[in-house]
Amino acid sequence: MSAGALYQEALRVLRRMELPDVAERDVLATLEAGQPGPLPLFYEAGAEAGLPRPVLLSRGVGLFFCFCAGNLADDLIDGECTYHAQPVRVGPCVQFLLQNLAFATLAGPDARVPAPVLADAMRTLALAAGPQALEVRAREWTAPLFRQVAEGIAGQQWEAYLRVLWAGSVLEPRAPEAGRALGVAAHVVEDIRSRDVRFTSMPPEDRNVVVGWARGAVQALRRHDLRCLDAALRRIEPILPEVES
Repeated sequence: MSAGALYQEALRVLRRMELPDVAERDVLATLEAGQPGPLPLFYEAGAEAGLPRPVLLSRGVGLFFCFCAGNLADDLIDGECTYHAQPVRVGPCVQFLLQNLAFATLAGPDARVPAPVLADAMRTLALAAGPQALEVRAREWTAPLFRQVAEGIAGQQWEAYLRVLWAGSVLEPRAPEAGRALGVAAHVVEDIRSRDVRFTSMPPEDRNVVVGWARGAVQALRRHDLRCLDAALRRIEPILPEVES
């Protein structure tokens, strides 16, 4: 129900925009492709931080718009945007719309995100996009390249998300370390689960280095002793032993 509450609020925000019907349908298709995605964690992490419900909803929805914009960009890059009939023509428009809607939501009065925090988080997300340029040009994957890309597109991304979500709460100081560790661990296990070429094409010794790095991130998350992170770890940890040795 927590993820559902955030998604329903996202739909309400979208409808209040009064976009042309075809534009709203395009955005809706992208939101459907991105959910539940991070929604359960956004809600659980916001609730554990003690955020008032209106603040939690506004921050969670704004971050979900941001996530969906990034997810769409990634699908366009990988040729996996199957939820639009003309992805190359429609996708950039939807991505531009969602990025601006995310910023408008997070900068709005209900979210109560301090301007310096939001500015820093947006800068971190811009930096996170940089290693994507390395990924799209990569012809051979190694552990150092994998780590550089993962630290950007996953670690920095989640650092920014938690900085915004936990802004002004008792958990705010934990956001940089917890966000980076969460992004890294989730990225590695998703590549293992989906047998992504980033992971499977590496020599066994490089794969083991990456798995060891992910295990270190898991231990960092465990030290925070937060219910929301424990829930994520229950999905992450069982996958790592599958590539031992």
